[in-house]
Amino acid sequence: QVQLVESGGGLAQVGGSLRLSCAVSANIFSLNAMYWYRQAPGKQREFVAAIYSSGITNYADSVKGRFTISRDNAKNTVYLQMNSLKPEDTAVYLCRVDRAGRFSWGQGTQVTVSS
Repeated sequence: QVQLVESGGGLAQVGGSLRLSCAVSANIFSLNAMYWYRQAPGKQREFVAAIYSSGITNYADSVKGRFTISRDNAKNTVYLQMNSLKPEDTAVYLCRVDRAGRFSWGQGTQVTVSS
C-alpha cells in the first residue's frame, strides 16, 4: 500500500494562489499515474488533474489554464499549483496514485477561497 500525505492547503483570497504537495512513500517511477481530486461539501468527488508516467498531463475543464500538476522525481512528490483561485475551488483536495492498477488515496488537505 502506497502512503500519501498532502499539504499546502489553507485560506486564500479570490485571485490568489496556493501550491499543494503530495508526498509519496513509493518511488514515483513505479507509478502509472498520479492524480489530484477534490470534494466540496455536499458534492461528489471530482477529478482535477493527472500526470502520467509519460509526463502527459490532463485537467478538468474547470481548472484548465489556472492549475498546473507537476512532479519532482527526486523528492517523490507531486504538486498542484493553483492560480487565479475562485470561491468554487473551495474543497478538500486529495491525492491519488495508480501503481500497477492498484489505487491509493491520501487523507486530503482543505482549500478555502474567500471572496
